[in-house]
Amino acid sequence: SGDMGGITRLLCALLILLPEAAASRTRRELAPGLYEHGVYDAGGSYCERGDVCCRGRDDGCTVPYLDTICYCDLFCNRTVSDCCPDFWEYCLGIPPPFPKAHGCTRAGRSYPSGATYRENCNLCTCSQGGRWDCEDHACLMDPELIDAINSGNFGWRATNYSRFWGMTLDEGIRYRLGTFRPPATVMNMNELHVPMDANEVLPRHFDAAAKWPGMIHEPLDQGDCAGSWAFSTAGEGGGRAANLLSCDTRNQRGCGGGRLDGAWWYLRRRGVVTAECYPFTSRGSRAPGQPCMMHSRSTGRGKRQATARCPNPRAHANDIYQATPAYRLSADEKEIMKELMENGPVQ
Repeated sequence: SGDMGGITRLLCALLILLPEAAASRTRRELAPGLYEHGVYDAGGSYCERGDVCCRGRDDGCTVPYLDTICYCDLFCNRTVSDCCPDFWEYCLGIPPPFPKAHGCTRAGRSYPSGATYRENCNLCTCSQGGRWDCEDHACLMDPELIDAINSGNFGWRATNYSRFWGMTLDEGIRYRLGTFRPPATVMNMNELHVPMDANEVLPRHFDAAAKWPGMIHEPLDQGDCAGSWAFSTAGEGGGRAANLLSCDTRNQRGCGGGRLDGAWWYLRRRGVVTAECYPFTSRGSRAPGQPCMMHSRSTGRGKRQATARCPNPRAHANDIYQATPAYRLSADEKEIMKELMENGPVQ
């Protein structure tokens, strides 16, 4: 029992002394080593960049290291080290006591393994072997293609549109186009030939907006909505794209793509309201389109009437506009030019 009493007194004395001993040690000595979970940025320049190496112990001999600090004094060279990664090579002239990871360089700068950067539409990652491993997507904006076009004499110049930079070609097709290939019945439509005199001369310039004031609108921006089937049809029919995108759902996919013949069928059989009544609001969005907010009913003889008010409270005219059947022109440029002059835009 005497031995047990001595052990108990010893333990009590240690419990009293330990807080004092811990308090006498500095925060630096109590802090865990920087490299317990591996060395980050092993190839980085810290002591060298700061041009600092201190003798003995100097708690002020520090430089920023990621989200903390590292030391460049001789006291840092302990088993649990808080030395900067380049301390041993720069301050002592010896190899570091850890395997030095191979980093990567880009534009004259060094990057650690695992670092990433984006090159146009491709992500590049620094591998353990010291090389950049990059994705190989075809990009929507291709500088080499732009240069090749601009070095030729094609009558126009290609431009780097920054809003498309970083998109893959697949994303461009998926989000910036959207018209499905027409079915055979549409491809085999008979061509309608525009009557022209053999010696008929067409003007060199023609402005549809001047001939039909207020009827020709500005170019439409579909954003990242694959609704070109609706926007190009709306370009013919007064800019009513949103109504088509939301309400023409028969074999159509809204911002996921659609068919021209379906759009013209809807214009003819169901009709649409004006863009002021039903505005397009999802520009730049890749989300699915909104449910249809405008319906109509038949009033006889092919005519229809709206059964709901405009979803836009600032517009009140909810008149339904319908189109005559679509027809196919020939591929003759002069016939297309005359069609533009007589009947307006073509698709």
